[in-house]
Amino acid sequence: MTVERGITGVVDALAAAPRLLVALDFDGTVAPLVDDPSASRVAPDAAAALARLRPLSATWVAFVSGRPLDALAQLTQAGADALLIGSHGVEVSLRGEVAELALSDDEQARLARLRAALEPLVAAVPGARLEHKPVGYGVHTRRVEDPAPVPGLQAAAREAAAQVGGFTARLGKDVLEFSVRDVTKGDGVRMLRELLERESGGAVAVLYAGDDVTDEDAFAVLDAARGDLGVKVGAGETRAAVRVADIPAFAALLDRLATARGASSLAP
Repeated sequence: MTVERGITGVVDALAAAPRLLVALDFDGTVAPLVDDPSASRVAPDAAAALARLRPLSATWVAFVSGRPLDALAQLTQAGADALLIGSHGVEVSLRGEVAELALSDDEQARLARLRAALEPLVAAVPGARLEHKPVGYGVHTRRVEDPAPVPGLQAAAREAAAQVGGFTARLGKDVLEFSVRDVTKGDGVRMLRELLERESGGAVAVLYAGDDVTDEDAFAVLDAARGDLGVKVGAGETRAAVRVADIPAFAALLDRLATARGASSLAP
């Protein structure tokens, strides 16, 4: 698959940035959505393009995901130098250095109360699943065959979280998540840029790509004046400047970026 003609120029301009961070959501962006989360893998074409990008000069690849950090590291086969943001910005691993979450007693108590409230609600809807995350819970409905009870389940879950208090709710594709830490993917992208700019001593342009509602927080921190580019994968309203149809189309974009950046690094 080739990159759409109207996007090629934008990608080639990004490829010429002196320093570039390629920050990516995982599910639905480089890995197909699947019923079994543990079975997800980066699509071969996307993996090949990322493998070409990683060794290029002044180029960094990072993953920014709603998945817990340990699962994200396993699925991306992250090496020792990986830049990973998990749990929508809450969990951070920078080249093997994992930031300590240090949940307070109050946060732990609220999480326990929320779990006790959510478990019977989820159990009452066949196919629904409750995911325990380091700082919250996700109510998954992807496997629910009859969609009729889903709005009621989500409303009841929101009410349960409101009664406990102190949770941030995020609605994504077939999942409603609650977190005791009000941190977003945008915070994760900002953190990564600041780290790389300190290390490299210069401005870093950012390509961020994602497919879900939660990726809009990351798109919001991008700045076209700094050379940044947001790419929305799939349908839906977005702040991103560019949209591609699906994972294969985004893999083609990454491949074009790798080719153009590789050529730019060889130019005199």
